[in-house]
Amino acid sequence: MVAREHRLFMISVVSEMLGIHPQTLRIYEREGFIKPKRSGGNTRLYSEEDVEKLEMILRLTRELGVNLAGVEVILSMREKMAQMQRETGDAIRQLHDELEREIRRREEMKTAIVPARRIVVMRE
Repeated sequence: MVAREHRLFMISVVSEMLGIHPQTLRIYEREGFIKPKRSGGNTRLYSEEDVEKLEMILRLTRELGVNLAGVEVILSMREKMAQMQRETGDAIRQLHDELEREIRRREEMKTAIVPARRIVVMRE
């Protein structure tokens, strides 16, 4: 994941950036699409991730004609897919680590094994 600056924007700045009314942002918050942080004075503070999510919501509603119920389904599916990708990545890393340990173990066994000499017993 890429590290980001932790810039926060007030509702008036975000509404101007996106060209929407501040009330629309409040509706999206009420619907649970975003959860802006709050200042000590209870002012909404939107992160860059919030703004990106809002841009996606606006694309879905404006360009694709998706209603808010559809947006909710899409956002939920995206979150589930992201969770599955994280879990898959974790599983792959774990398997990779296990494979490396097994390779090292086998290499150590090779160097530890001394070829046995064949002993011939002669009977009289």
